[in-house]
Amino acid sequence: MSKEQVSISDLLHSLDSSELQEAEQVRATVNQQLSSDKGGAVLSAVVDYYLESSSSQAVLLLSSIRETHHKALLEKLNESLNRPLTRLVALTLLGHLIRKQPPWVHHISRSALLPSLLRCLKTDSDVVVLITAVLVLVTLLPMIPQAGKQHIYDFFDVFGRLASWTQSPVVHLVHLHAGVYSLFHRLYGMFPCNFISYLRLHYSMKENLDTFQEVIKPMLEHVRVHPELVTGTQDQELEPSRWRCYEVHDIVIECSRVSLDPLESSCEEDIYTSLREPTSTSLCSSPPLRPPELSSPLPALDLTSSPLITETVSSHPQAHLLLLRLLPPPTQCASPRPTPPPSDQRRAMSPW
Repeated sequence: MSKEQVSISDLLHSLDSSELQEAEQVRATVNQQLSSDKGGAVLSAVVDYYLESSSSQAVLLLSSIRETHHKALLEKLNESLNRPLTRLVALTLLGHLIRKQPPWVHHISRSALLPSLLRCLKTDSDVVVLITAVLVLVTLLPMIPQAGKQHIYDFFDVFGRLASWTQSPVVHLVHLHAGVYSLFHRLYGMFPCNFISYLRLHYSMKENLDTFQEVIKPMLEHVRVHPELVTGTQDQELEPSRWRCYEVHDIVIECSRVSLDPLESSCEEDIYTSLREPTSTSLCSSPPLRPPELSSPLPALDLTSSPLITETVSSHPQAHLLLLRLLPPPTQCASPRPTPPPSDQRRAMSPW
């Protein structure tokens, strides 16, 4: 190990010091080293420090790097994402970074990181990894809309796989389906012609009819007819030029406009707010409303291994109850769906 590596390692272990003055000095020193980091050794050390410690200070340092250093960061994230032992923490870090909308975020669409993320969603069997990864994808899509030209069928494969997922306890399934529900709204809002074509083709197959009745049909009941289904075509909506006049928040708002679900619409509006305010600490922070009284305790959810999920779920502990009402898991498909609660109660039980 070189002198420089030992030095940065010592600095990083003081990054979260309880002594505010020391911590501030360390942040300034590491920032200075990051700005002159030509070989990427300092940046790599900061990522490794986050993987070991989940340090929020490391997130702040990495989100502030210059665009000239984005390649080294994306390569390091990709390397970490492809290692099973660091995959979940790497996804969590990626989620924290993209929510801050750094200037280099659009480069993800042309890096190896995006195919790795999609491969994870299409092959991984760890439900906590899948929940974290789908949250990342939903947040990322409005930031890289041009990626649809190359990866549209990958997005659909991910949706189809997760929509039919049944290999986990009900509590985990409901949270996974919360992510799938949000992914449904994102894909329908951004690529309606291609998405409806996929749904028609995929769910007309006999082996997929049960999933359509249990999962997809209830989702379709919560969106209005997209104008692009009348005026657009599959080819037109995949053209990169389509997105030239759109900012990230424009795409998010467009997705919310075709939703009939007041909960999802509210969530999209709050995502818009968080995108305009990079210091926000949640994927979608709903107003601080008092949750309704519950007649029975909620089942415990152990997702503590993923800070990104814990952060989202802990602020909305009624998430899985709402999804049981909107999207019953496959194990409950024989039971009729309860009538959705009034919109004010549903808004208070936002899964995001």
